[in-house]
Amino acid sequence: MFLRQLWDEALAQASYFIGCPATREALVIDPTRDVDRYRALAQQFGYRIVAVTETHIHADFLSGSRELAEQTGATLYLSGCGDAEWSYRWAPDGAVLLHTGDSFRVGHVLVTVFHTPGHTPEHLCFAVIDRGRGATQPMGLFTGDFLFVGDVGRPDLLESAVGEQGKAQSAAQQLFESLQLLEHFPDFVLVWPGHGAGSACGKALGAVPHSTVGYERRYNPALQISDRERFIAYVLSGQPEPPLYFARMKRLNRDGVPPLKKLPRPRAMTLDVVRQMPEVWLVDTRPWEFFRQGHLDGALFAPFARALPTVVASYVPEDAPIVLVARHRWLEDIVRWLARVGVDKLLGYVEPEELERSGRLRSVEVIGTEDIDTLRRRHDVLFLDVRDRSEYEAGHLPGAYHAPYARLPQYLGQLPREAELVVYCQSGERSAYAAAYLQRAGFRVRLYGGGFAEWVRYGGEVVRSEPFGGA
Repeated sequence: MFLRQLWDEALAQASYFIGCPATREALVIDPTRDVDRYRALAQQFGYRIVAVTETHIHADFLSGSRELAEQTGATLYLSGCGDAEWSYRWAPDGAVLLHTGDSFRVGHVLVTVFHTPGHTPEHLCFAVIDRGRGATQPMGLFTGDFLFVGDVGRPDLLESAVGEQGKAQSAAQQLFESLQLLEHFPDFVLVWPGHGAGSACGKALGAVPHSTVGYERRYNPALQISDRERFIAYVLSGQPEPPLYFARMKRLNRDGVPPLKKLPRPRAMTLDVVRQMPEVWLVDTRPWEFFRQGHLDGALFAPFARALPTVVASYVPEDAPIVLVARHRWLEDIVRWLARVGVDKLLGYVEPEELERSGRLRSVEVIGTEDIDTLRRRHDVLFLDVRDRSEYEAGHLPGAYHAPYARLPQYLGQLPREAELVVYCQSGERSAYAAAYLQRAGFRVRLYGGGFAEWVRYGGEVVRSEPFGGA
């Protein structure tokens, strides 16, 4: 059996390409929207993509399953499970709907289907047996967002990201039941998950790309809990705030992803041209030290790093036009990262050197711990904690309001316009994204660069309580 993992560093997401060396037929699992990379891999190694599938209706990226199947003539295999609200509405004629116990072949590779609800109602896992080598037991299990290295898929997203109240508890119970499936697999069976460390689809994902059922059975914290109620409490606690764009991804992946056809090609622009386009959103991808010293009025800070697609997809309205501040050599990666989260309207880009020739730039004021006491005594200052809820509850600055950075647009109406905002996170990264967004929204903003970690080292007062801000 031929196997390649295609890894997206920005989203910590894995797609898989599985081939039969004897027949040169291949299957792709969980493709992203830029499907040219799967076709390129098939061409490189002499395979023909004959099957495309996905483990579930994703929340963090747009699926490329339909487009890849259409371009290659492959059979599309989709979950036939789920409920009336969360099942595939776009499944075309000819798609094969799968249920537990179903199987299909890709050459001499046998793929068997298991319904594993919990993370989502329709979630599937795929066990693969390499018949070409005479195997009678599975080599591995493609677990999607059901089982990760060191973690399990979070069951709360339909409630916390999509807004369907009351879903998290029942989904956690479903996940507990689904995990009993692992008892039927030998220890040696490999686990190929859909995500790794850095994904918001769990709370403690490992950075190792794969594991085994036996290793996870022994060391995965969630699998050590045999009591249902304790498991539910564990899996629902401490989950990171889902980025605001997750709800849009869920809707589009359920109802039908707009075809990409080809990747956007932003054109080079001058500042004079950009300044005549007041409707565009400026996304500055330079490092923080350059952005804070001088950036275009209204620019978002989304550096050329793994957080870029999350920041842009959460802050920029759907279908809004974008101009990047970026180096030309970064564009290929940036365009792909953004296409995967449905951000396609990239009109152009400005090279960073263009900004150096401009005399009309804004800056972000960064303050230190020595400034905090003075600011706390002012009645027109509001401290804004943009970390996850669990971090806020564990300890925050006295009087700080909570608004997680990846859901910040939901909170704009709750923040007092007359106040000066002092934004902080743990160590300065997330607060930098938030400060730029708030500055664009018209707030007076300062950034506490050292963040909560420095405040604790300084010996500052820490309050532990339930958050009183929330949307």
